[in-house]
Amino acid sequence: MPKDIQGRFPSFSRIIAGVMNWGTWGAKLSKAEMATLISQCVENGITTFDHADIYGGYTTEAEFGKALKQSAVKREKIQLISKCGICYPCKDRPEYTIKHYNTSRDHIIKSVDRTLQNLKTDYLDLLLLHRPSPLMFAEEIADTLQSLKEMGKVRSFGVSNFNPGQADLILSKYPIVANQVEASLLHLDPFFNGCIDHCQCNELLPLIWSPLAGGKLFHDQDNPEIENKKQRLLAVCNKYDWTLTEASYLFLLHHPYTLYPVVGSSKIDRIKMAKAALDKSLTDSQWFELLEAARGYKVA
Repeated sequence: MPKDIQGRFPSFSRIIAGVMNWGTWGAKLSKAEMATLISQCVENGITTFDHADIYGGYTTEAEFGKALKQSAVKREKIQLISKCGICYPCKDRPEYTIKHYNTSRDHIIKSVDRTLQNLKTDYLDLLLLHRPSPLMFAEEIADTLQSLKEMGKVRSFGVSNFNPGQADLILSKYPIVANQVEASLLHLDPFFNGCIDHCQCNELLPLIWSPLAGGKLFHDQDNPEIENKKQRLLAVCNKYDWTLTEASYLFLLHHPYTLYPVVGSSKIDRIKMAKAALDKSLTDSQWFELLEAARGYKVA
């Protein structure tokens, strides 16, 4: 368990609801359906919601904001995370002629103002820089983040998809508190490339996106490599009477540095499966069995 760093940001729910697939890019939930899902999440102790300005081609934040207003959920009872920095060409952003990254002061502040307006809130609990840009200027970023904090628009800051060196660049100028990275039984890199180690060294909150590998393990695959991994993992699951979903979450939740899965489903039953995994456990040996099955070979 990491040290208590609650003074640096609000207490997030251990399971985080990722909203990327709630709108146009996924389930296309109506305002009423989204309001119901928000309420169901909160009723089940899932109070943290993960956004990005680009989701739904810059439409999902506004849809969520309207749904939150319609729901009975109070803003102070939830935590809102959002991300900015990716410039995504689409109908709502015709000025972007190519997908690129922008971490300039002007872009970050304009993005935050839009996000606050869309989410119908006065502040974000956490703002993440969505992707590292080759053109990042850490000092300008730090000054921008400090300005947003002083204005009360953002309470804490972090990064997303940054490797340790890139995160260190920002940390050299500003005390960020989180790094959101992809990790799953099909994407093991953060356990071996220093990302999770770096979070421990710097007391950063490790947020985990795509904990179920984007559903690749749950559908028929034309990819023989993934299918072979799936069969090996199912053999371990059958041994311990786990479902593949349970095993996927247990693998992440077992880490002693308290990883926070961001669940991308728009179905409350699927979200509740992640929470149910909190009541179960596995041993270190079982964790390595899953690791061996996922990689196809034993540790050295």
